Amino acid sequence: MPAPLAVFRALADPTRLRIVALLRQMELSVGELAQVLGQSQPRVSRHVKILADADLCDRRREGSWIFLGLGAAARHGPLLAAIDGWEDPSAERWAIADAARLAAVRADRMAAAETYFNQHAAEWDAIRSLHVAEAQVEGAIVDLLDAPLGRLVDIGTGTGRMIELLLDRADSAVGIDRSPEMLRLARAKVPQDGRVRTELRQGDMYALPILDAGADTVVLHQVLHYAQAPAAAIAEAGRTLSDEGRLLIVDFAAHDREELRERDAHVRLGFDDAQIESWFDAAGLDLAATRELRGGELTVKLWLGARRVESRHLKAVA
Repeated sequence: MPAPLAVFRALADPTRLRIVALLRQMELSVGELAQVLGQSQPRVSRHVKILADADLCDRRREGSWIFLGLGAAARHGPLLAAIDGWEDPSAERWAIADAARLAAVRADRMAAAETYFNQHAAEWDAIRSLHVAEAQVEGAIVDLLDAPLGRLVDIGTGTGRMIELLLDRADSAVGIDRSPEMLRLARAKVPQDGRVRTELRQGDMYALPILDAGADTVVLHQVLHYAQAPAAAIAEAGRTLSDEGRLLIVDFAAHDREELRERDAHVRLGFDDAQIESWFDAAGLDLAATRELRGGELTVKLWLGARRVESRHLKAVA
């Protein structure tokens, strides 16, 4: 572990302080940081290396991109608390300008994804089936979610296929998607079962229209690789879970198919178990089970998270 002096030296630069402030909001690539900061990528890379050497940020290569996030909470937590306690008008001016440019980066990502979704809505199920056979994936989903589902929430519902698949074991079902075109198709496909109240809502995965503890089962099926901030999406899903709630993520294992960024608007090139487990942990969830499905161009993984026992106790005490 770097000495405290190395940590303070790493932060003794305005640009590196700005980088830390930006990474508090979302994971960013080096190129996106350079765009926000208005500096060259080589210069930003040098600053990032200093922060990484001090364990103040993590670097993860995905294809030709390197994504950056904050380091371990135990390391940066006290430092961020100290920074938040200082008033610095000049730093505040930088923060406002950086926030505006960061919003532009987010808007660019979202616009690319929205365009892709709307252009491909009609063949969405076929696109998903290009990888591991969808019947195999759906079989694994049903097998992992082997108990009654209670209040089901499907985030990024697309054409509503997950609701269609799981409706007979749910007490109610809500499908949420940002794309009106996707929701139009879902309304045409999702069966109307008089026994089960089913809703389809337009909404954002980072601000779900679901109350705290308002869901028993939450599904993110082939959605997370489009997320600008996967950790935030998982935290928001975790917020909605009841004490016995479960979160199922179905997505790609980490890969290096770089062309998917441009061709299919993927933001992230899959995920590994350590990533998902760390994000579950931060959201108060335990990694309860995993499945790996090979056979297509890409490997599909299933990660099932369950509300941590300690989290249930804390909620009960509160």
